[in-house]
Amino acid sequence: METVLVVGATGHIGVSAIKAALRSKRNVLAIVRNQESANKLFKHVGSADGITTVEADVVSDTGVKGVVDQVRAGKLPAFQHVYSCVGGLYDGIPLKDITISELRYNMKVNFEANFLAYRETISYLLEQGRPATWTLCTGAQGDWAIRPLPAMTQGALFSMATGACRENEKTNVRFNEVYVAMRVEVDEVAAQNGTTSASEFSSVYEEILARPEIRGSRVRVAKREDMKDLQYTSKF
Repeated sequence: METVLVVGATGHIGVSAIKAALRSKRNVLAIVRNQESANKLFKHVGSADGITTVEADVVSDTGVKGVVDQVRAGKLPAFQHVYSCVGGLYDGIPLKDITISELRYNMKVNFEANFLAYRETISYLLEQGRPATWTLCTGAQGDWAIRPLPAMTQGALFSMATGACRENEKTNVRFNEVYVAMRVEVDEVAAQNGTTSASEFSSVYEEILARPEIRGSRVRVAKREDMKDLQYTSKF
């Protein structure tokens, strides 16, 4: 059975990706901060079945690398797919008030962590030589810039996604970007707020996993209909 490595597993989108992987009859290798985070994840997903957790700091330079090293050593399950959705910093500081330390911290969490996830996993997938996928979640705030600080981090992710799509155009890895222009929350929170639930949003990743023709693309999700009828365009 195939396995999906989820980086950013305990967030709203991460929970959605895990639900999608399990529904598509795949196992999950989820990176978490600690056991408390793992328990929170199991609660949101509804079960621990099919999920292997490993503790690592995905924001550090060596966090994801350490996980891949354990996979190579046979201490953790091999994976064939990666879903990265690290982030969550959403400060509304005006441009003129952003300090260099705030800018660097936001870039580190919202951008660098996803970049490191790609850098440390892509060689492993390429070495396998079998069909694989790498999916990056980005946000429409990068275009809206209502909140300039997180917007700038998403802009960097947009460029990263295009570069990764180009680099993997003819490899065994299907790289895609999921561009989210709607509020997604874990099911119990979504029910309270009237937003899109992680369970509903999971259909997007299920479709990406199931459809090999979706490759080198941005999958844009702006309304509920987009979760059933995927809207995707080539990144280059």
